[in-house]
Amino acid sequence: MAHPKEFQIAVIPGDGIGPEIMKSCVKVLETLQANIGGFRLNMEHLPAGAEYYRQNGIDISEEAFEKARQADAILLGAIGLPDVRFPDGTEIAPHLRMRVEFDLYAGVRPVRAFPEVPSPLADPRAAKIDIIVLRECTEGLFASHGKGEVLDDREAKDTLVITRSNCERFFDFGFRLARKRKETGGKGKITCVDKANVFRSYAFFRKIFTERARLFPDVTAGYSYIDAMALDLVRRPWEFDVLVAENMFADILSDLGGGIIGGMGMAPCAEIGENHGLFQPAHGSAPDIAGTSKANPTAMLLSAAMMLDWLGNKHDHQPCIDAAGKLEAAIVTGLQSGNIRPMEFGGPHGTEDVARAAIDCIEI
Repeated sequence: MAHPKEFQIAVIPGDGIGPEIMKSCVKVLETLQANIGGFRLNMEHLPAGAEYYRQNGIDISEEAFEKARQADAILLGAIGLPDVRFPDGTEIAPHLRMRVEFDLYAGVRPVRAFPEVPSPLADPRAAKIDIIVLRECTEGLFASHGKGEVLDDREAKDTLVITRSNCERFFDFGFRLARKRKETGGKGKITCVDKANVFRSYAFFRKIFTERARLFPDVTAGYSYIDAMALDLVRRPWEFDVLVAENMFADILSDLGGGIIGGMGMAPCAEIGENHGLFQPAHGSAPDIAGTSKANPTAMLLSAAMMLDWLGNKHDHQPCIDAAGKLEAAIVTGLQSGNIRPMEFGGPHGTEDVARAAIDCIEI
C-alpha cells in the first residue's frame, strides 16, 4: 500500500475565539484524514497575534514566520484584540505581512446561501446567492499598511497603489475562476467593481480588466461602481457571480456578503499566491464571546475545506479533493437535518456541537 502524501500545515489559532474554532477544526480534519485516507496533515501550531504581542512585544517570531513560509499551507483562526495595538494605533496583524511577503494576491471569499440559515433578505431568490468576492490582497489602499504618514498632527496620508503586473494576474485568476464555475453550472460572469468615474487609479484598474477580458471571450464581463454594488448586493445579489475589486473595496463587500447570507460565521476565505495559500474565516476574533463555546466554527471548517481542495489541485492529489467535498457536504447535510443549528442564528449548538455534527456526517 502506498504511503499517504504528507503536507506540512502551519496552524495559527490566534486570538479571541480563534483557539476554540481551531481546536474543533483540527478534530474534524483528523477525522477526515482517517476516513478518506491517502493524505496526512502534519499540523504544527504556531503562536502569533495580539495576545502574543502583549506578552512578547512582537506579533510573531521570525522562526514561526519562516515555518509558515515553508509550510504547504497556512490555517489561521482569527487575529486581533480591540485593546491591543501597535504604537501607531493600528491592529496587530501578522497575516497582513504574510499576504505581502508570501505574495498572496488573490483573496477568494465565497458568499453562498446555505440551507436553513436565516437570511435578512425577504426575497426567496436569496436562497440562490452564490458569489465569489475576489479581493486583491497585496496592493490597493492596503499598500500603505505600516507606511502612512501623520504630518504635525494636522494631516494624515495613505497612498493607494495599483500596478499593471499585479492586476493582470489577479484578473486572469478571476476569469479562470468564473470559467471553472461556469463548467459546473455557474453563470460564467465576472464584474469589475471600482470607482473609475472619480479616481485615476481605479480607471487604470478598469482599463486593465477590459484588456484581460478580451482573452476570455467565454466569460461575460461587466462593470459596477462600488457604491452601486453595495446597493445591488442587497437588492439583487442572486444575479452576480464573481466580483473582482481592489483590496479595501473587496474587504468591505465581503463583510456585506456575510451579512446577506446570515452572518460572518458562514464566511470562509482563501488567500492564494503562486506558491503559498493561507486559509481563514473572514470574521474577526469576537473576544466578547471567547471562551463561551458560542462561536460558530462553520466558516473555519469551510476554510479548511478550501485548503484541502487547493492542496489537492495544486499537488494533483485526489484524496484531498475528496476530503474537501466530504467536509462541505457534511456541513450542508448537518444544516439541512437540523443537526447543525449554530447559536449565531439562535440555535442551541455551540462550537463543539457543530464540529461533532460534522464529524458524525463524515463518519457515516
